Amino acid sequence: MKTTIASLNFPSCIMNASGPRCTTFEDLKALGLSSSGAIVTKSCTLEARGGNPEPRYKKVEDGSINSMGLPNLGYKKYVEFVPELKKYKKPLIVSVSGLQLADNLEIIKAFNKTDVDAIELNLSCPNIVGKAQVGYDFEQSEEVLREVKKICKKPLGTKLPPYFDFVHFEQMASLLNKHKVDFVTCINSIGNGLIIDPETEKPLIKPKGGFGGIGGKFVKPTALANVKKMHELLDKKIGIIGVGGIYSGVDIFEFILAGARAVQVGTIYQEEGVKCFDRLNREFENYCAKKGYSKIEDMCGKLKPL
Repeated sequence: MKTTIASLNFPSCIMNASGPRCTTFEDLKALGLSSSGAIVTKSCTLEARGGNPEPRYKKVEDGSINSMGLPNLGYKKYVEFVPELKKYKKPLIVSVSGLQLADNLEIIKAFNKTDVDAIELNLSCPNIVGKAQVGYDFEQSEEVLREVKKICKKPLGTKLPPYFDFVHFEQMASLLNKHKVDFVTCINSIGNGLIIDPETEKPLIKPKGGFGGIGGKFVKPTALANVKKMHELLDKKIGIIGVGGIYSGVDIFEFILAGARAVQVGTIYQEEGVKCFDRLNREFENYCAKKGYSKIEDMCGKLKPL
């Protein structure tokens, strides 16, 4: 189903999450040729990064664990890709994750001069040594949003970490409303999980002694709760993109009911590749038809109370 976020028209409400299979030009071209509703790039930094040592991603029965370390080509490469990627006639969203505020400002200024459709500012990766993720440091979040909004000429979204306490939802929502962001993407992976292989008696991934972000089915209840609470607290002009544990069309329906206008897929996209978009679009449309819904507006945020 089509959807609209930040005045951008998406041919499908299902798109990739920044992370898996969106680093190289070939990755992004494949998304352009697919039935994904948008092309979302890997989070880019000022300089190219190789990322953390392997193994840094592992699929498990109910999801995945990763500690990728932001491997990407550096923002200048993604600037170069823009003209070719715009040929696919779907929204092009650049994910930005500078390692400090000055980096973010430089990167966003560069993309202001391109035809990218929107910028997704990643507030859910470690940013300053000795500090929490930006999205967990509300003073730092305030500064970043204030300075970025001064210079950003594109629709601006923020990718958020998962929140677990109502007061934290309220603090972040207040900042997002105050600085008039255009959309939010929630959630990023649940940080610093640990999965152990009992046979080898070792963690599944190498970086940080095995600690990494948890994705997949593990995180769906948390992701739904974040979408629902943000829908309650945010200005209705701010679109919500839900992500976390989406494996089926029914999962997508639940996110839309909770208040998302679109969804992103990470773990299942990593495992299935672009063919997942055909399947998910078909399953979602079939389930909506079964329920008697024909457009996003009819079900978005319409979760019924008990």
